Amino acid sequence: MLYIYMYTFIITMSSLHSFLLTMMIIPLSSTLLLMASPSHADQTYVREACNVTRYRDLCIRYLSPYSNSAKRSHHKWAQAAVAVTMEEAKRTGKLLNIIRARGRMRRRQMAALSDCLECFEETMDNAARSAEELRRLSSEKSTFEVQMGNVETWMSAALTFEDTCLDGFDEVRKGKVVKQLRREVVKVSCITSNALALVAKLASVGG
Repeated sequence: MLYIYMYTFIITMSSLHSFLLTMMIIPLSSTLLLMASPSHADQTYVREACNVTRYRDLCIRYLSPYSNSAKRSHHKWAQAAVAVTMEEAKRTGKLLNIIRARGRMRRRQMAALSDCLECFEETMDNAARSAEELRRLSSEKSTFEVQMGNVETWMSAALTFEDTCLDGFDEVRKGKVVKQLRREVVKVSCITSNALALVAKLASVGG
């Protein structure tokens, strides 16, 4: 009888331990889920900001992490969009360099790739200039207008260079590598287009 009682006690304590552990894990999991998921308010901010962009779904996807800090600040949304453009252009530039280093492309494809790399260097340079100009944006109207004119010019140039890169691959569309490159460049081009739209919005509202 004592053996049965002790066995039952052990099972009961084991079950209690499992129950308590589960009760501890559930709140923790819920907390982590809340931390990982943007709030409804944050989603509202990014959706509102991205309404002016051509590729809205892509805009929401890449700019959602900035919702909490940007809220309804046109200035901060423009800064975030330009920062994302720089990051994605840099990532794609690295991919282009890796593929060129492998040297497994035909001559015409390699020529198009080299031209594309030059275009992306220009894209990153123009995006960097834009980021710096937005960082030191003036509250004085005439200076603000000049600065925003600069940013719009530079971001337009960045988009043009990306389009030029794509044009270079028009005659060499065959092959998995070329298709992969085109997909990446098209995505960055769409991200840049969105950034330009948010910059234009900032210019129109005046800060």
